[in-house]
Amino acid sequence: MTHISFLAETAHNLVRQNLPQGSIAIDATLGNGHDTVFLAQSVGDNGQVYGFDVQIQAFQATMQRLRQRDLLHRAMLIHASHASMDEHIPQKFHGQIQVIMFNLGYLPGADKSIITQTDSTLIAVNTACRLLATPGILTVLAYPGHAGGDEEALRLSEWCRQLDQRRFQADIVLSQHDKPQAPRLFVIRKMA
Repeated sequence: MTHISFLAETAHNLVRQNLPQGSIAIDATLGNGHDTVFLAQSVGDNGQVYGFDVQIQAFQATMQRLRQRDLLHRAMLIHASHASMDEHIPQKFHGQIQVIMFNLGYLPGADKSIITQTDSTLIAVNTACRLLATPGILTVLAYPGHAGGDEEALRLSEWCRQLDQRRFQADIVLSQHDKPQAPRLFVIRKMA
């Protein structure tokens, strides 16, 4: 198992424990659709997944993956930045989202110069904290070691340290091969 799949599986296991059938979830970065499919399977027929990405290639790959598994009816895909997710999530669901997942960096198999941007990511994780239910969980898989990824991971670490510890618990799960450029998983729990 690679260090990336180890962290992705860790995120899925944490989410699985916090996402009952009928829940509302967000995939803040569609990528190739793996997290979206996982969330759509997890929420069941009465749940809903909202997914965001700025790249049309990610949007199309995710739509195809959902269609192949007959899960399209459980997902609402939105071609927009994760930084604006609160504008696209119905107001009645604000504060009701059980799980929000981020997978940062670039789209595998696509143009590696198109990456998540630190400033919009920080806006998005702040927004995610407001959208989360209590209790709720936010996972952010970050990839130092590529252009922009080091700063993004560093700023996320700083952001976690400034969270209100009475309302949030932040943990960082390191790769099995802990090096400064190795991926890391940020896990933020919103507590009652």
